Amino acid sequence: MALQDKIDQDIKLAILAKDNARLRGLRAIKAAILLAKTEKGPAETLTQDTETRVLQKLAKQRKESAEIYQQQSRDDLYQIEMEELAVIESYLPKQRSREEIERAVKQIIAESGASSPKDMGKVMGLANQQLAGEADGKTIAEIAKALLAGN
Repeated sequence: MALQDKIDQDIKLAILAKDNARLRGLRAIKAAILLAKTEKGPAETLTQDTETRVLQKLAKQRKESAEIYQQQSRDDLYQIEMEELAVIESYLPKQRSREEIERAVKQIIAESGASSPKDMGKVMGLANQQLAGEADGKTIAEIAKALLAGN
């Protein structure tokens, strides 16, 4: 079942359950998917990778907004962002732990022959391909930078 069909079905369930927090998150996902579809053209269907990237972008936006609201002591808005983030993350693939990401990046460094921070671009390209949807790019970059600096 395509993500858009699943979202439409879940929106109906959220309306019936009167779950406003879930409904907000689902509507945000639907809007982002429709926007991504129209960018490609009216008849285009989105690949699973594109859908995952759209969801990751939404999750990142929610996290950043939540941080700002928390710094400004706006707990009401912070709570809304966190509720929507939980809904969005439920549709993302399971995220890897920091240790799993570190093991994968070490393996990529060994396989690619990277030996210094100058090789960061090569390592990041391979890591982003291999860990697509399963890890945050910022976390991958932090780990890769630390490992390459330590070699």
